[in-house]
Parts: sequence; C-alpha cells; structure tokens
Amino acid sequence: MTLANTGGNRDSSRDFLAVNPVFVAEPVEVPRNSLPAGGLAPDVAYQIVHDELMLDGNARLNLATFVTTWMEPDARRLMAECFDKNMIDKDEYPRTAALEERCVRMLAELWHAPDASTAIGCSTTGSSEACMLAGLAMKRRWQHRTGGQGRPNIVMGANVQICWEKFANYWDVEARVVPMSGDRFHLTADEAVKYCDENTIGVVAVLGSTFDGSYEPVAEICAALDEHHPHVPVHVDGASGAMIAPFCDPGLEWDFRLSRVCSINTSGHKYGLVYPGVGWVVWRDTDALPEDLVFRVNYLGGDMPTFALNFSRPGAQVIAQYFTFLRLGFDGYQRVQQYCRDVATQLSGRIADLGPFRLLTRGDQLPVFAFTLADDVTGYSVFDVSAHLREAGWLVPAYTFPENRTDLSVLRVVVRNGMTHDLSDLFVADLRRVVQRLEQQEKPLRGKESSSFAHGT
Repeated sequence: MTLANTGGNRDSSRDFLAVNPVFVAEPVEVPRNSLPAGGLAPDVAYQIVHDELMLDGNARLNLATFVTTWMEPDARRLMAECFDKNMIDKDEYPRTAALEERCVRMLAELWHAPDASTAIGCSTTGSSEACMLAGLAMKRRWQHRTGGQGRPNIVMGANVQICWEKFANYWDVEARVVPMSGDRFHLTADEAVKYCDENTIGVVAVLGSTFDGSYEPVAEICAALDEHHPHVPVHVDGASGAMIAPFCDPGLEWDFRLSRVCSINTSGHKYGLVYPGVGWVVWRDTDALPEDLVFRVNYLGGDMPTFALNFSRPGAQVIAQYFTFLRLGFDGYQRVQQYCRDVATQLSGRIADLGPFRLLTRGDQLPVFAFTLADDVTGYSVFDVSAHLREAGWLVPAYTFPENRTDLSVLRVVVRNGMTHDLSDLFVADLRRVVQRLEQQEKPLRGKESSSFAHGT
C-alpha cells in the first residue's frame, strides 16, 4: 500500500485531463482528481490511461527491481482467466486451493523439509506478508516458552528488507539490528549471538541481501546458536535466494537441512518467475507453527487450515506459480537461474574492466551485484551515473549503505529472467558513453539527496 499525499504534491496544474479529439466525437473534460459526473466509452477510457502510462519506465530495462517483468503468453492467458477467482474462498474455488497446496509441497521438497507431503505453509501477497507470518509464529512460540514475560526481541542485520522493521513495530517486538562495519555488509554468526538473549524470538538470516546480492552464512549462524543460544530459532528470508540456491548452489546448506531453521519465505514474483502479487512461507513442521495461530475452515466437507493477514485477493498469481513450476520443472529453473548468474558475473567483470568502478560483489550468489566508484574518481558521483543511465532508458539505483557505512555510495544491478547477454552488451556500451561524458565534469552534480530509491523492491 502506498499512502497518497493530497497536500500540494499535485502531478499537474491542470484540473482536467486532456483528451485527444481523435478519440471523441464531442469535446469532453475529464476531471483529474474527482469522479467524472458521467462515464466514457471503454476504448476512450483505455486510451487515456494507456497514454499516461507511456511515461513510466520500460520495465524490461529496470535493473533496480527484483520483481518479474516478463512471463510467457500462456501464463498471461491463464492469469486473465483467473483474475475473478478470490483466493480466500477455498470452498468456492477448491481446485485453486488444491494448486496452492501443491505449490507448498513442491517448495517444501525443494527446501528439504523433513516431510514435504505434510508440510505446512501458504501463499501470500509477497514476501512482506510472508515475513510477517513467520515473525508472528516465532513470537507466539516465544510466548509459549516464556509465558510472555519480558519484552520479545528479534535479531537481524542492517541489510534486511524494511518489512522486518515493520514487523517489529507493528507487533511490539524490539528490533535488534546489527549494524554494518567496515567491509562486513551483512549478519555474521559472531555478531548474531552477541545480540541474542532469553527473550529473542528468532534470528533472521537473509539469503540474498538486497544491498549487494550476497548470501548470509546461515549454517554458521545456526551452529553458533546451537552453542550459545539453543532456544533461538532461525528464519531464512529467502525472498530471492530461496529460488536461486536450490538450483545454482545445491550443496549449500541453508534450508530445512539445518534443524534450527524453523521457516523460510520467498517471493514467487521475484526469482519464482511470476508477475507481482505472490509470496510463499513454509514451516519445517507443525511444531514450528503454533496451532493457536491457525484457523480452521470447512470446505467441501474437509478441514482447511488458514493463516494469513490478507483476505480477498486474486488467485491468478498462485495459478501462474503452479503453471511455471510445471512449465519449467527443476531443470528449467536451473537453466534460467544459472543463465541469470552467468550474465551477472560476466557483466560485473566487464564493468570492473571499464576502469572507474570497483566491485563490491560479482553476482556469483544472487545474480545481483553492487559497485562503487574507484577512489581516484572525483569529478562525478554514482548518482550522476544513475541519472545519465536513466536518459538512455536504464533504471539503475544509486544509494548509500545504512548507518555506520553511509560514506559508501553504490550502484546496483539486478539481473532477472529476460536480461540477456545481448542486452548486457548494450548496457555496457551505454555505460561506457556515460563515463566518457561524465569525465568532462570537474565535480559531482548530484549527491545522495537526489536518490529516491528505497529497498522495498
């Protein structure tokens, strides 16, 4: 949800939308911020909206977002057929509910749950809701263990997505955020144990930091907790990495193979390869999700457990997830994700070879990498680079790192399905031209105040 600002932040000085006279027989005035008194022909309404949206950026050239920007026509057709199905009405749409359950079992098997056939989990509107549900389960387990005495806390690195800070705020949990320090940009085992105590409901380990694409050492964190805080569970925020590691790093132990991992979330609409609107959360077993959080509904004479924050929402994205699982299978996902990683690592290497840039990461974990300017570059900033790339159509975010490393300003590239080697060639060519232009500057023209980027994508 985006909060609308109606106080002085108008997008135009005109009170009425201009309508091309080709589209209407008689001149019409369409109010910009009020409901029209009368209606319009559907094709006219379409054209008005369509024309305004042309000013949005090209989603395929958006190297800022993790969110899927391309799906096959067959998937789009299936989604259109299911837009009217309400995901929450499991008695009305039992087959949609059944496909959701199948997706949960597929993910549970992919993440090595002890018994995937009885795994418990659900779809969500995205990873943010999934994280809220996982956090609630950890808090309730803490309440059962301690009787709710004291104030609960949750431990996480400063690189977590903002939904975890929201969780702590909304549900009255102290957020113990481990700051970055030097070249340590994410949570480590040593730092995690320092912040835990008897009232720690859990540690959040991120498999794929949005800041630089790196994995946090989940196995090391679990081992350290085994030794120092055996009552503290680990939730793996695999918004992106949980759909990369199983295919590109099958030997890496980060999932339910580690007994301390109680739950995992992912974004179906990121590297799950589905259009925006679907996430997933899976618990290792029924003990990890307290029964008193689960509601039981009767559909078709059967018992259906439900645990969610959102209610009415379309079933289209869940159907699209099931379609994509069937369409690609394990081998298909492996091909897509490995190709993304190959593009990312080759692209990062070519950017390093340009000269003015220094890599922080290479894209060899998530197909995501961050880079900054070399120390001897003083005539322009990463914010200048970002602005000039935008002129060529590329959306590449420039931002500073969090507290303790706000001195570090970087650019970040997210390689998704659809970003090919050919497109990366074009990107490098445009970046080279941008650098040549910026080298004529004597000093940076833009600073961090010019960035509107936030880590919510």
